[in-house]
Amino acid sequence: MNWLLVLKKREGYRRAFDKFDPAKVANYSERDIEKLMSNPEIIRNRQKIQAAVRNARALLAVQEEFGSFDSYCWRFVDGQPKLNRWKTMRQIPATTPESDAFSKDLKNRGFSFVGSTIVYAYMQAAGLVNDHLVDCYRHREIGQE
Repeated sequence: MNWLLVLKKREGYRRAFDKFDPAKVANYSERDIEKLMSNPEIIRNRQKIQAAVRNARALLAVQEEFGSFDSYCWRFVDGQPKLNRWKTMRQIPATTPESDAFSKDLKNRGFSFVGSTIVYAYMQAAGLVNDHLVDCYRHREIGQE
């Protein structure tokens, strides 16, 4: 999957999946999935569309159990962002023991298409880990927050 292609289609995804409202997506029927399969604004992969519906249902269950998805996620880094000290891009891993555990737990809860690499990218984007290089101004700014 090409990330640039996905990013170019994000507005289409936002429209197609009801602005990513998990309560709405969780209620999608087979008819809704068929409609999505004919939508040229998104990548029409049946397994991934079905996974989005399953994942929305699993997300709602996690929110019910933990109060929020945020509370659930932070458990994998003991409630604090993991501050790494990478000097080169080559040092940044694709996965970590934390993303492995997070991925495994998500899968056990019914999520799919949540491998450790995808989960680690999520952890970076959500601020659970700081993988900015040490000479990047954001590394220092985030480390002080």
